[in-house]
Amino acid sequence: MRAPLVDGFGRVHTDLRLSLTDRCNLRCTYCMPAEGLDWLPKPELLTDDELVRLAGVFASMGVTTVRLTGGEPLLRRGLPGLVARLSELGLSLSLTTNGLGLARQAQALRAAGLSRVNVSLDTLQPERFLELTRRDRFSDVLAGLAAAKAAGLEPVKVNTVLMRGVNDDETEQLLSWAIEQGYALRFIEQMPLDPQHGWDRGTMVDADEILDVLGRSHVLTPVDQRGSAPAEQFLVDGGPAVVGVVGSVTRPFCASCDRLRLTADGQVRNCLFARDESDLRAPLRDGADDDELAARLRVAVAGKKAGHGIGEPGFVQPDRPMSAIGG
Repeated sequence: MRAPLVDGFGRVHTDLRLSLTDRCNLRCTYCMPAEGLDWLPKPELLTDDELVRLAGVFASMGVTTVRLTGGEPLLRRGLPGLVARLSELGLSLSLTTNGLGLARQAQALRAAGLSRVNVSLDTLQPERFLELTRRDRFSDVLAGLAAAKAAGLEPVKVNTVLMRGVNDDETEQLLSWAIEQGYALRFIEQMPLDPQHGWDRGTMVDADEILDVLGRSHVLTPVDQRGSAPAEQFLVDGGPAVVGVVGSVTRPFCASCDRLRLTADGQVRNCLFARDESDLRAPLRDGADDDELAARLRVAVAGKKAGHGIGEPGFVQPDRPMSAIGG
């Protein structure tokens, strides 16, 4: 084992967001334009062998948990095989998905070593789902959620982004549905990560508003020991049901952040909102050994800033959209 990944503020990094592709089979209005984006050429993407090798370097430096992201990671060919190889490294594996292909793959992914999933779903109205995602696939998401639960990928978490005048009228309904289905709901503040750079803080429903709405019908009791988790957790009416709120913009958790990101084309990002990246793909393909890759990774982590800077005068949104960064 190598020395742990510690930045200049003493934060130890044990969590990796590993992006498998920038492609997605939805076209959510707040994420990308209707025509999609210019996807990364296949030769620029890390191969399975490269992903496993780099994951091994991260693991040798104290990373213990890996979340597979995209784009839509279920679009990656041979995903169960890749999960099995990553699992052999002793990593705890989870996956964030839009759920469209989950009904077909849930059992195989669980057998390969995947522990749990987060599924994005912003509405319970099929017509609104079509309007938001530009795809008529609402029933597929519900089927994917049910398949994940049946496969034992629990807790099945549902990620919901509320937008003012779009779906914020469903706040309480979403929580009631999630409790009834046995899913763990997490409301997430909309973040400035769209390719159009059209994010408007005025349309964002913030954490305080979410808690205020839910508090009108439920008793919410804060759960202690949040640690480095992005979501603040609340027992609903004494439990056992729990709801989470991720206030990335208004309640930043940067001081305890233990996360790093590796994009599908091999770039290390030490913050979701970082403007700079550190290339591991080029040295990897040029023959660098693991010690050199580890040294480059250590430099990338050392340069991590104290916080994301949203709301500060000098804040500039990253060039890459969310789908190309990995959630």
